[in-house]
Amino acid sequence: MMRFTLGLCVAGLIGVLAQPAQAQWSPQRQITIVVPIGAGGGVDATGRLLAEKLTERLKQPVVVENRTGAGGLTGTDTVAKAAPDGHTILLMETSSVLHKWLHKDVPFDVVSDFTPIARVAVSPLVLFAQPSFGPSNVRELIALAKSEPGKLSTGTPGVGTPHHLALMMLNAMAKIDILNVPYRAAAASLNDLLAGQIPMIWAAPTAAMPHVAAGKLKALGVASGQREASLPDIPTVAENGVPGFDLTIWFGVAVPSKTPPDVVARLSKEIAEIAAQPDVKERIQKFGLTPSYADSDAFRAQVRDDHLRFGKIIREAGIKPN
Repeated sequence: MMRFTLGLCVAGLIGVLAQPAQAQWSPQRQITIVVPIGAGGGVDATGRLLAEKLTERLKQPVVVENRTGAGGLTGTDTVAKAAPDGHTILLMETSSVLHKWLHKDVPFDVVSDFTPIARVAVSPLVLFAQPSFGPSNVRELIALAKSEPGKLSTGTPGVGTPHHLALMMLNAMAKIDILNVPYRAAAASLNDLLAGQIPMIWAAPTAAMPHVAAGKLKALGVASGQREASLPDIPTVAENGVPGFDLTIWFGVAVPSKTPPDVVARLSKEIAEIAAQPDVKERIQKFGLTPSYADSDAFRAQVRDDHLRFGKIIREAGIKPN
């Protein structure tokens, strides 16, 4: 009996020692928010705002790391493979649900490999052009593209981004052929548009709208299903010859799927309270985004549903992963 009891004690001790060290959330360790796209623009600004606020509330260093590549796939995969201890956080955005449908080799499952914490903001996508570009709206662009198939091009922040999806959706739904010019970051495509190196780009309005106001760019259309309250003068793609066109970018926070429940609960509480702060909402709006908080369950459902919805759109459009 004593031998059996001793065996149980040893087994129990081994079990305790075998518990992963990542279950302990250390206040001394640095937390890293991985932003899977380049610095500059609303996504990066949102990540830095959350890092600032979490640093204040948690009393431990929180930094942003931009891990770019493959339209956001590289940074997202970094977090999927990170220790699930709450010290590596993903600034998750819409491209995360597109990778499976646009790339042949995706090393993670966006639904099962992450625990969504909260959505914090949404943003429209806008098709911008040089002022000298002939078309003034998407209807006119479609007519030009049909008369010159394969001759027009649009810049995006890379293959697999929502911007790339917007281009592919427009091509498929309008039956045109506008070429994709991928960049490593949205800022680079905007710089080339301003320099006259490319006629159009898909972009969030954050950095581009001031140039529209200055007469250096023009907006052809917004990808949202309805006109944006913040951009009332920009017509939707849907109302200019492509009914049913509807694409909005969202931004949120996620962690690796096996992160301990107590850490998830703490992060969820902190992000909820941060998102409710008036100065945070104001700053998010200044980034050109719309504050839009959704809790863990609602954000998880959006990730799952958008993954399926966009997959269906991509397959029906005949778009093959590369």
